[in-house]
Amino acid sequence: MFSLLPEISRYPTYQVLVAAVTALVLAGILFPLWIRVLRFRSIGQQIRADGPQGHLVKQGTPTMGGVLILLVVAAVYLSLGVVGRDGMIALVALLGCGLLGFVDDYAKVVKERSLGLTAKAKIVGQAFIAFGIGVLAVNWAHVEPVVTIPLLGSLDLGFLSSTLVIGSFTFSFPWLYLGLVFFMVISFSNTVNLTDGLDGLAAGTIMIVMLAFAAIAFQRDNLELALFASAVAGSCLGFLWYNSHPADIFMGDTGSLGLGAAIATLAVVTKTEFLSPLIGGIYVVEGLSVVLQVASFKLTGRRIFMMAPLHHHFEMKGWSETKVMVRFWIVTGIMAAAGFALWFVGGAGS
Repeated sequence: MFSLLPEISRYPTYQVLVAAVTALVLAGILFPLWIRVLRFRSIGQQIRADGPQGHLVKQGTPTMGGVLILLVVAAVYLSLGVVGRDGMIALVALLGCGLLGFVDDYAKVVKERSLGLTAKAKIVGQAFIAFGIGVLAVNWAHVEPVVTIPLLGSLDLGFLSSTLVIGSFTFSFPWLYLGLVFFMVISFSNTVNLTDGLDGLAAGTIMIVMLAFAAIAFQRDNLELALFASAVAGSCLGFLWYNSHPADIFMGDTGSLGLGAAIATLAVVTKTEFLSPLIGGIYVVEGLSVVLQVASFKLTGRRIFMMAPLHHHFEMKGWSETKVMVRFWIVTGIMAAAGFALWFVGGAGS
């Protein structure tokens, strides 16, 4: 099996570090070239008129940086020579939802529609990918349909199952667990997308969350997942150099949808399904702020927040983009650390 650095193959810790550093360096080198290509092709962000007025100056900033993020992650992960079913499922989720995001970004840029794909088309695409990820996880990677609820114990979600025999293959469909995976993939994919509204916000929080999953995977002796997560973290850090305020490039839906799906899939294959809302708590908060805002306006005609998602609320209160970004990073770090500590101390990963 090919390995980028065979001499360190005996040292897993260094392999994880090499994955992050290699992805960081590749992204740092390639993004200036990618930005030039995007500018030459006039592939720029379409800014919504109903968003914060201060964001209108970002109109035309190169977007679709997620294309390069995903390609760097795939190249680094596959080249390190530690590839297995768990990691491949995470890669499939990353690239599958990333491709859907690419179609969405393409619709925005080419058709100049700030909203891209219709909500129905996007949800149908995500639903198809999410169901496929669940079926692959159970039947190919042999992920058990049992979840651990921190401090409470385990819960078997496989008691309501069906089987399908096709030739010599038997497929199992534990419907409750598949429903959970379905919900997780779609939720994280969309909430990460919602979070990608300020320069550096999504990239920084994803980097932190991925480092937490890399630590969990490493502690579980699952090197392939640790390498995958660290490659994502390194790639996001390399992208962040050019995405920091004022951003030279945005990741677009290609990045946010794909990376959100990867977070959900990592939670599934590391068996941290019920810890993922804590580790990725910033996305839960961002998503809830939108749900509460819409529900409140429809039921009472009043808005809870000055603007949703939540990061825009703080912008409207006078916080600078940088202040919102850094403080959200800090909150993400606290939540991710708390999630890892709960997993480690409470035996949630056992």
